[in-house]
Amino acid sequence: MNKAKNILKDIFGYDSFRPLQNEIIQNVINKKDSLVIMPTGGGKSLCYQIPALIFEGLTVVISPLISLMKDQVEQLRQVGVKTALLNSSLSPEDYKINFENVKNKSAKLLYIAPESLLKDEIGSLLKGVILDCITVDEAHCISEWGHDFRKEYRQLGIFRQNFPSAVCIGLTATATPRVQDDIMKNLNMVQPKKFIASFNRENLFLQVEPKRDAFQQTVDFLNEHKNQSGIIYCFSRRQVDELHDDLSSLGFSTKPYHAGMSDEDRNKNQDLFIKDEVQIIIATIAFGMGINKSNVRFVLHHDLPKNIESYYQEIGRSGRDGLRSDCLLLFSYADISKINYFIDQKEDERERLVAKTHLEAMVKYAESEVCRRYPLINYFGEKYHNDFCGMCDNCIAEEKDLVDITVHAQKFLSAIKRTGEKFGANYIIDLLLGEESDRIFHNGHQNLSVYGIGKELDKKQWQKLVHQFVRKEILVRDMEFGSLKLTPKSSDILFNNGKVRGFIKEIKPATKKLKLQFQSEENYDHELFELLRKKRKSIADEKGIPPFVIFSDKTLVQMAAVYPQTENELLSISGIGINKLENYGSIFLTIIKSYCARKNIQLKSSAKVRTGANRQKPKNNSDLRYVLVGKEFNSGKSIDVLAGEFNVKPQRIISHIAHYAFDGNKVRIEGIKEKISLPEKEHQKVFDAFKEDGTTTLSVIFERFNKEISYEDLHLFRIIYLNGNS
Repeated sequence: MNKAKNILKDIFGYDSFRPLQNEIIQNVINKKDSLVIMPTGGGKSLCYQIPALIFEGLTVVISPLISLMKDQVEQLRQVGVKTALLNSSLSPEDYKINFENVKNKSAKLLYIAPESLLKDEIGSLLKGVILDCITVDEAHCISEWGHDFRKEYRQLGIFRQNFPSAVCIGLTATATPRVQDDIMKNLNMVQPKKFIASFNRENLFLQVEPKRDAFQQTVDFLNEHKNQSGIIYCFSRRQVDELHDDLSSLGFSTKPYHAGMSDEDRNKNQDLFIKDEVQIIIATIAFGMGINKSNVRFVLHHDLPKNIESYYQEIGRSGRDGLRSDCLLLFSYADISKINYFIDQKEDERERLVAKTHLEAMVKYAESEVCRRYPLINYFGEKYHNDFCGMCDNCIAEEKDLVDITVHAQKFLSAIKRTGEKFGANYIIDLLLGEESDRIFHNGHQNLSVYGIGKELDKKQWQKLVHQFVRKEILVRDMEFGSLKLTPKSSDILFNNGKVRGFIKEIKPATKKLKLQFQSEENYDHELFELLRKKRKSIADEKGIPPFVIFSDKTLVQMAAVYPQTENELLSISGIGINKLENYGSIFLTIIKSYCARKNIQLKSSAKVRTGANRQKPKNNSDLRYVLVGKEFNSGKSIDVLAGEFNVKPQRIISHIAHYAFDGNKVRIEGIKEKISLPEKEHQKVFDAFKEDGTTTLSVIFERFNKEISYEDLHLFRIIYLNGNS
């Protein structure tokens, strides 16, 4: 585990493990099968990526989502991990290169789709290497009781049996206890251990609003999230296209995404979204996106999801960087009828039963008056007892002025009774308001005594009352047809003078009252953050990769909060490891230092990582990797010997020694000069450049010599210069 901790810091840039990661990694390293249930953004990937870098052989990662695989592979390559990808998205040339990297054992991880495992060439390839770990991502897809069952996942149990010495780890963000057991059984896990992290994503604000004017509600919500990245989910392809056209006409940056589009157009739009070229993607609920974008700030459900698992996964695509994100669901009873219609088209009776059970749980969540996290988290088998989360609409709503609504209830219940308990909420409301609709006239209901008796309230107020009547069990909703039915409580109100209390006046949208929650990230320099964000985008465009692959928003926020001035201070920031420091550190340090000088920002000390960054520098530096390397080098060990002992490249050891010298420590010169490839007659020019430009940012020196001197040589020169031997 010491090696695992070093990998966590040096490669991935994190000081400590998140909850359960340490125990999971230990279990996997010990070759014990593991099932990991961890919410999106909880750190599942590291649970197999770190063991992969410790195992001698290959780790195969099986995932159904091509776009997600591509993102993860790119992120691993950015931190210096040799990773291969084999799927249909690759050109023949790239496929061959990736195939050879696995065959010659240079790749540590292979990402692959489940259907590819049936190919003879893949089977032969994997039999020719040491396979240490089989990772099954989105493992819920193997269970018929899961919300996203995929038949191709059924073969994974057989595949696993062909490699009995490989440890198996299944990962998913959503699985009920029943689905968990199904996963372990179908993957033929041997004495598996379950690791279930909390399903509580504390940084997500949860909100449900009755759907009244869905388009205007969407526009209002987007106006509250200007210049932010987000996802809107719709029920149908037609709704996706129409909403995209309507929002685009108002100037919003949107693109559609659904199964009716060509693969080329869908992939193009997703790529624009991932690379921050487009702010909002509008997608069908039925078509999973599988994105790994960390800076999604909101998810809006334009229509009701068909189950809680889908809803939880979809809202989980926001706030992966740990920063606050808003999740709004627009809820109407008409959506229930639409979903039921499609459920009824299923031929298998058990499938229909499972789908209706899932839908009923989703509706109960939407109608809940208690803390949103209570029904959501308890659904997955976790006991949640907090009465006030402070991050949902129900918890932070203003005190509701309860009034006597008995007369309103009697009018509504009478209308239901007189129309035979056959209609839904909107029809009854139209009847009470005296609407002259074709449907009402066709049924002859304009002649009923209840026609037009509810004009004292508007449609919006009646809709709010209906939700209260259902929650109070004065009414029940037919889950199959959406019609409203009377209950024993209804009779008490209609015939026995039973009283009802509730609220009528409009409640202010909860999103506008949120700023009191999750304030820790707000304490940063927004102007500097924008400068860093623009630089990140330009670098990403140049490399053809998503911006979050370079640094997450959270990393940029911490930079803008603490104004790091040295490479060591950058290393103290979450998400910055050695490889990213070497690739991008000098670029971002230059921007920060220039900004501080221009704004005359006075920095009190070199220990810049303080409030807001949540990553204090250890009081005792003796356990830091670069300190250990520096001391070992001074004891007489060579750079190559240390590279072998720490299982890294010699360049990494040189970087560690440079950091050690940069801290003011003396370093022996023997073994340093010999590594420099530049002719000795050119050495003094480099030392003169250090005298003139300083030693903080090597990129300045690198550019000064027209990029003809390698960074490795510059690190070596800096070590010598800092020791006064120039």
